[in-house]
Amino acid sequence: MCTAATYLTDSFYFGRNLDLEFSYQESVTVTPRRYPLVFRKARTLSSHYAMIGMSFVRDGYPLYYEATNEKGLSMAGLNFVGNAVYFPEQPGKDNIAPFEFIPWMLGQCDCMADVRALLARINLVDLDFSPELKATQLHWIIANREGAVVVESTADGLHVYDDPAGVLTNNPPFPYQSQNLCNYMALSNQPPQNHFCQSLRLEPYSRGMGALGLPGDLSSASRFVRAAFVRANSLSPSGEAESVSQFFHILQSVAMPRGCVDMGQGKFEFTIYSCCCNADTGVYYYTTYDNAAPTAVAMDHEDLEGVLPISYPMIETPQIHYQN
Repeated sequence: MCTAATYLTDSFYFGRNLDLEFSYQESVTVTPRRYPLVFRKARTLSSHYAMIGMSFVRDGYPLYYEATNEKGLSMAGLNFVGNAVYFPEQPGKDNIAPFEFIPWMLGQCDCMADVRALLARINLVDLDFSPELKATQLHWIIANREGAVVVESTADGLHVYDDPAGVLTNNPPFPYQSQNLCNYMALSNQPPQNHFCQSLRLEPYSRGMGALGLPGDLSSASRFVRAAFVRANSLSPSGEAESVSQFFHILQSVAMPRGCVDMGQGKFEFTIYSCCCNADTGVYYYTTYDNAAPTAVAMDHEDLEGVLPISYPMIETPQIHYQN
């Protein structure tokens, strides 16, 4: 379970909550331009755009959960269990494994036109990274300041949907999530007006009642609606600190406290980390469940002409600033 979102002030921001019951010891990873991106069924990219994001590095290969490239394009994979279907290799297609999809796209695309052109040739193939790491059932959001699309590979093929809401969660498939927003079109950030009965004197008794009915549970359908509403109504000054702070508030509105989603056998799903990347500058910010103070890694502080990925383990211990 996860939530991804976009946000635009003077800069374009992209990020997500990663909600799981366990961690793979993921780390913030910068992949420089000269690191060879080797693909199982497609040509190797010996030179490509640099990218930064959260990944699980296995056998030297960064398995990205989400990332942003140096051209301001961002992409994230979110769980899509029960609906994602991958296919056998197809002649004439770019046959890409799900774990390769993010570096394949971000390594080559610098605009949404590039994204759509590459997606027209994509076939997501049913390949595991290794016997221990099986293919994860995912769908993806790809975005920059031009807009966002959602990519879903289901039993009837690959689908690319425009995403004007700028958010993505998990199941059900994206067409349902978009249509479901119509059930909440009466919600507002303004005080409600009495449409119930003109002969009754009805007055709001609390602030925020214009959003009465906004779902507050932790299901993916409800998180989609809540994230879309909060994002659409978010306001902040355009400065970097204020924009990043506001983005984390959007993600916090759909975060999962440990203990509220029981997975059985003593395991509970929770928000392992939240991230926000300024896609214009390549600065990647993150917080963890126990460390709410944002930590930043800047892509351009690294040697982007290097040949090896650079990883920074997350700082997970609480960072408390005493004022006295």
